[in-house]
Amino acid sequence: MKTLLTAILFLGVGTLYAQTGSAKMVTWSFASKKINDNTYELRIKAGLNGRYHMYAQDVGVEGPVPTTFSFSANPMVTLEGKVKELGKLIQKHEAVWDGKVNYFEKEVEFVQVVKLKKNIKTSISGSVEFMVCDDKECLPPSEVPFKIALGS
Repeated sequence: MKTLLTAILFLGVGTLYAQTGSAKMVTWSFASKKINDNTYELRIKAGLNGRYHMYAQDVGVEGPVPTTFSFSANPMVTLEGKVKELGKLIQKHEAVWDGKVNYFEKEVEFVQVVKLKKNIKTSISGSVEFMVCDDKECLPPSEVPFKIALGS
């Protein structure tokens, strides 16, 4: 209970001081890369501004908002496996979360393999939810929509 109250207080203080939200601290780019006939990689890059870090998909503790991807259904596209993280994963004990957390600084790339059911042009859309923090505050979580073209 004490940990939960500390986390709520920590997030509340960050909200009071930071009116910009997590989205202002991350620059996103979205692209696809063909890897064979009907298979593509969705390449989702996050560039972090300033002193902030962004939590991994597996944060390691309860409290911080993990980076989470949601993909809209497209009957012509199937997702293959899970979203992979490419970047320097940092594991560090953070007292406010009472445990070891997993996060990225400066940049990280996420890769999701998808297959088209036919050789057509289509797209996949969705959103990414994330939160950034530094050593003093966390900004409110943000959700960024995306749409990525697929096919030749």
